[in-house]
Amino acid sequence: MTRTTSATADPATGGEPAEGAVATRRRPATRRARTTTQTVPAPAAPTPPPAGPAEQVDSAEPEESWTEDDLDLSNEPLDLDDQSSVMGDSVHTYLKSIGRRTLLTAAEEVELAKRIEAGLYAEYKLEAETLTDEQRADLTWVAEDGRRAKDHMLEANLRLVVSVAKKYTDRGMALLDVVQEGNLGLIRAVEKFDYSKGYKFSTYAMWWIRQAIQRGFADSARTIRLPVHVLEMLSKLSRIERDMHQRLGREPTPEELAVELDKTPDQIEELLRTSRQPISLNATIGEDGETTIGDLIEDVDAPEASEVVDRQLLGAELRGVLGNLTPREAKIMALRFGLVDGKPHTLDEIGKHLGLTRERIRQLEKESLSKLRHPSNTRPLLDWAS
Repeated sequence: MTRTTSATADPATGGEPAEGAVATRRRPATRRARTTTQTVPAPAAPTPPPAGPAEQVDSAEPEESWTEDDLDLSNEPLDLDDQSSVMGDSVHTYLKSIGRRTLLTAAEEVELAKRIEAGLYAEYKLEAETLTDEQRADLTWVAEDGRRAKDHMLEANLRLVVSVAKKYTDRGMALLDVVQEGNLGLIRAVEKFDYSKGYKFSTYAMWWIRQAIQRGFADSARTIRLPVHVLEMLSKLSRIERDMHQRLGREPTPEELAVELDKTPDQIEELLRTSRQPISLNATIGEDGETTIGDLIEDVDAPEASEVVDRQLLGAELRGVLGNLTPREAKIMALRFGLVDGKPHTLDEIGKHLGLTRERIRQLEKESLSKLRHPSNTRPLLDWAS
């Protein structure tokens, strides 16, 4: 029995599947056969046009002109750099395993793309229409087959993500974080790839992978996230600064950069300050590895040394004066005026602490203050104050 499923992208709907072309699927009585499609060699074609305005993401990194020749697209095991060798065993195993996966031929890419497109359209039909049980079963199988084809294409191109990600490892994010961001772009590329255009999947996917990585840098690479328009300006400033350095043989001044960017020198200096990455106060410096940057920064809120000494002397004088009271009276005065923990306590709190009533604590406080006002007790404090 032969089932037909429409799977042609409709330009009027932005690439959504629409009825038109037919993918043939044969289902024997005992089991459903794998999808069979006519394999058509995909000729080389120019790089696909850039994404639409809603899909474009600029980065603060300089733009790079890449081709597939720059990427590691051979079928040999992925040649990992020294950085991956210091990672965990499980991470290293993952990178090795995806490096051994065989790349797809152009014909296999077309076959998988047709199955993916048919699966996406089947999912759309399952949600949008009232179907008979047989139709629903057929569409469900087509949708599942499309998901299997999608997984196959994703797994076969994971090495492409690593090849692109390795070019970003020195820009503030760990390799695996960059790979994770790139994998999101690969998923998007698989879903939007149009095999009928004629170009290879890797050519198309590279743009989505780079875009996803750049989006990840914009969101995660900096401790303080910057708006997209600021990242765009920083990217432009970085390129112009590099070009002027090559032309002039020296670092350009803010005034020279301002002329090139049609900005004021103050705006250029603000951009240069914005581009700086913050440094942790806990970062160690020196050969011993024990001194931190925070140790070398003055605490402007810290008291002066003379103030510390004065407080210590005052504390000693107060303890001497309180020594003229009974232990219970001294404790009440110390708690009442915050001489114990720096926090003045209420009569109720002191009463509960000593097992006395609030009124009794008030009476003892009054008696203690009367004793402390005696000239013999006030003279040491007056001498210290003078």
